[in-house]
Amino acid sequence: MDSKKLTLSNGAPYFEHQDSQTVGPRGPVLLQDFILQENLAHFVRERIPERIVHAKGSGAYGTFTVTHDISQYTKAKLFSKVGNSCRMFARFSTVGGEKGSADTARDPRGFALKFYTEDGNWDLVGNNTPVFFIKDAKKFPDFIHTQKRVPKTNLKSATMMWDFWSHNPESLHQVLILMSDRGTPHGYRHMHGFGSHTFAMINDKNERVWVKFHFKTKQGIKNFTDAEAVKMAGENPDFAQEDLCNAIENGDFPKWTLFIQVMTEEQAKDFRWNPFDVTKVWFHDDYPMIEVGEMELNEVPVNYFAHVEQSAFSPSSLINGISFSPDKMLQGRLFSYPDAHRYRVGVNAHLLEVNRCPFAVNNYQRDGFMADSSEYQDKPNYFPNSFDDVKPDPSYKNYEYELDSAHVASYNRNENDDDHYTQPGLLYTKSMTAEDRDHLISNIVGSMKGITGPKKDEIINRQLCHFFRTNIELGMKVASQLHVNIDANMMNHSK
Repeated sequence: MDSKKLTLSNGAPYFEHQDSQTVGPRGPVLLQDFILQENLAHFVRERIPERIVHAKGSGAYGTFTVTHDISQYTKAKLFSKVGNSCRMFARFSTVGGEKGSADTARDPRGFALKFYTEDGNWDLVGNNTPVFFIKDAKKFPDFIHTQKRVPKTNLKSATMMWDFWSHNPESLHQVLILMSDRGTPHGYRHMHGFGSHTFAMINDKNERVWVKFHFKTKQGIKNFTDAEAVKMAGENPDFAQEDLCNAIENGDFPKWTLFIQVMTEEQAKDFRWNPFDVTKVWFHDDYPMIEVGEMELNEVPVNYFAHVEQSAFSPSSLINGISFSPDKMLQGRLFSYPDAHRYRVGVNAHLLEVNRCPFAVNNYQRDGFMADSSEYQDKPNYFPNSFDDVKPDPSYKNYEYELDSAHVASYNRNENDDDHYTQPGLLYTKSMTAEDRDHLISNIVGSMKGITGPKKDEIINRQLCHFFRTNIELGMKVASQLHVNIDANMMNHSK
């Protein structure tokens, strides 16, 4: 079989790949060696800015198949009948660490899914937890700064992490999950995934319900203990990546079952908490799980950089029949995610193979860095026009609705939003086993021992008050193991 010729980027074959052109055998390299220039110039530009968060990740292609009928809730074509399926891409990740960090670190895990549907790409961008640390996107830059590095030393800091959490008790629910063994999952195959936010579904009668998405792993939940996770981080910082790739390559395709919870608009008005608060959950007894379909990952991308690193997800990538809610954290993400990809990958990131809708894309966006005109070529770049046959379809008209209030303000808290303790308390007493609680307390204490500096006692005491308000036993055990004397003042603040 004829071998392929080695070529430059313009397709011209060349021979001298390993030896630079010089003046004599020892002489200086010539500027005219354009082969050397091209290879070096491309090499130093091989990387794009890593994600500010979720930098360390793994990805795979697969298939989603509808197994149960939910067409009463949504007019999305994907869910129009049992048996429908679509290709999809999933990216799992840690949150706070850099691209070279260990993927067994104590951290939430990103759970980002892209469904390539005939009505466009639908991105469900969530985590392996049903809640998040904060409920308003205005706090997000400050929160993430505490999870990254101190500007002066470039070191991680337990002090600034717990300082932020102690000032924001809304973080408590997620903190307890993070500090439990669920904060160190055994790879990506053995964890659940959640849309986390409240979303909307709209049916063909133009009726809206609120929904939450849950992906339950069919491999079973499996976590590292803190000691096991730390050990693995040293032995194999790419454990989760290797585990996912090996499973798929061996034909052991990981699967998740999709469930939804449904809340009517009337129920939302009477819900004990704000139903759009991402620091809260909906109890399964009140809003039972409804099975929808199955996700299977069965293909490792042929090139990690092209497919996983350049993949771009956004909660704003929605399809007809699925929409957003007034969740303030979600509303902020609708802007920040696509904006991050425009900066990181470029304004035409959506044209790359992993991000491109495989069905028709007809719009009037043109040019910019890395523009690919293979689809639109010389078609008009304005609308309306007399030359193409692109027409807006009225059946995709936006859902219309009335707002509850016409009063504009920067609201701090709504009804019952100051209750940051009931649900974390139930998590501790009802959802955790005795062993889970022991590990949780040990992990909290181990982390809080890293708090240093002149504000150490203030930060610890403020956080202990939150633990006491969550559960007296939790507060007492953490305080005891931190060797903190419990005084009446602290107990009074916790009531």
